[in-house]
Amino acid sequence: MTNSNTRTGTGDVDPAVRAELARLRDSIDNIDAAVVHMLAERFKCTQQVGHLKAVHQLPPADPAREASQIARLRRLAENAKLDPAFAEKLLGFIIAEVIRHHERIADNTANGSVSAPPATEDDTTGPAE
Repeated sequence: MTNSNTRTGTGDVDPAVRAELARLRDSIDNIDAAVVHMLAERFKCTQQVGHLKAVHQLPPADPAREASQIARLRRLAENAKLDPAFAEKLLGFIIAEVIRHHERIADNTANGSVSAPPATEDDTTGPAE
């Protein structure tokens, strides 16, 4: 954050303001950690989807599923008062990474490099596979 005085840090700011900034930043740090952990869980699910697709020779990408998930996430973003365009960009980035993983899994499976893990009850969890 910057202001018109171009101060560095918070050294010359009122102690109460510094305390409030610290409290808010601690909350942000906790939320960031939760986001990372949720993404890790999501990728565990999408890895299982990737193995299932590879074993059954399904394509790594599913454009219809992706379009449906983008529309769903945009609605969720609107309801949460988050910019839907931002949510779509974020999901697009995640989907691209998932597809990259699925392509790698498919290549490894085709080459006999990796065996697929056992499937779970619901391999379609998560915003996109």
